[in-house]
Amino acid sequence: MFSGIVEEAAPVVALRPEGENLHITMKCSFVNELKIDQSVAHNGVCLTVVSLDDNTYTVTAIKETLDRSNLGLLEIGSKVNLERSMLMNGRLDGHIVQGHVDQTATCTKVEEAGGSWYYTFEYKFDREMAKKGYFTVDKGSVTVNGVSLTVVAPTDNTFQVAIIPFTHEHTNFHQIKEGTVVNLEFDIIGKYISRLQQF
Repeated sequence: MFSGIVEEAAPVVALRPEGENLHITMKCSFVNELKIDQSVAHNGVCLTVVSLDDNTYTVTAIKETLDRSNLGLLEIGSKVNLERSMLMNGRLDGHIVQGHVDQTATCTKVEEAGGSWYYTFEYKFDREMAKKGYFTVDKGSVTVNGVSLTVVAPTDNTFQVAIIPFTHEHTNFHQIKEGTVVNLEFDIIGKYISRLQQF
């Protein structure tokens, strides 16, 4: 379980395909605090630490994860938003994030707004999936590349988010431009409410 408050945007230092899996090696400031079998969100995708080195760690993404997320598009040097699982004895600063990416979206516009930025994203709309809670609502929560954000101006298949300078600098949002593919996790509360309405 995560909160969508990114700890660090860290670089990929190695990528190793193995069959349909991809081993991803990361370098970050908290490597010495990690343990084997620990969960870390990578652009919002919950992955398990499988090995540790002096200053790097490795996780493995399986085919289902690669098909549903942007992790298969990573390159050496790509910045990835990282968050360790949240502690249950503190404040929930973002929103409830499972680390289970639902689908990807594409950035269609970036607008500067007096020191902040508005990003517009478009995703594939599926009416049946929308009935299950795979959609956005105005002022609702959405996770983009693991960042907990508030939805602005949603349509059936697009939405905007406003990014403050701190988030722009400390996550990989500063690398997102038109055409960039990002990971989406829709709000779990909305999914449960949508499911209950079907009974």
